Amino acid sequence: MSKKILYHGSQLIIPKPIFGKGKTYNDYGLGFYCTENIELAKEWATNEGVDGYANQYEIETDNLTILNLSDYSILSWLAILLENRVFKLSSPIEKKGKEYLIQTFTPDYKDFDVIIGYRADDSYFSFARSFLSNTISLRQLSYAMKLGKLGEQFVLKSEKAFQSINFIDYSIADNTSYYPKRKKRDNDARLAFFKELENEDINGLYLRDIIKEGIKPNDERL
Repeated sequence: MSKKILYHGSQLIIPKPIFGKGKTYNDYGLGFYCTENIELAKEWATNEGVDGYANQYEIETDNLTILNLSDYSILSWLAILLENRVFKLSSPIEKKGKEYLIQTFTPDYKDFDVIIGYRADDSYFSFARSFLSNTISLRQLSYAMKLGKLGEQFVLKSEKAFQSINFIDYSIADNTSYYPKRKKRDNDARLAFFKELENEDINGLYLRDIIKEGIKPNDERL
């Protein structure tokens, strides 16, 4: 029997997550977004001047199908993000890039009970936009995604997954402590990213190259 302890940061205490409730435009679509790191959950739970809660759960995973995006190219993560998040595309390369990435790199993810993958907070989302606008290379995007040390999200997607999770307890996230930590994590990631951009990746693989060469998921350069 394989069990995990998960945390969900929120401004609410959630003793029973409800299947089908929530925002449809989150990173991986509708689902219940958790982490195995209580400190990150507390950071995500707070806003300026507003405390939150780290809801603690236990989940039995033996009978669940799990898609771990670390087994795929980072472009598969980006393709799923592009399919679910709502944002304005301002240039032809962004529009063409979104279309190509979704068509070529989206794994068959919708029938899995659980998805594990990056969390696209404000800084991560801006890094993805930079790649989509052909500003940074694939190598630079891969580097950027490790800067915030956000770990991975554990996202419940199916009704079966929701039935497998049990509430244990909650702890308070004090905004005077955890909101500054959240802001510092984001700012540090952005500063490190801008420093990396000082080193132009002349020979790197950019989105325009991926489209022009018709690169597929099995390409050894990914």
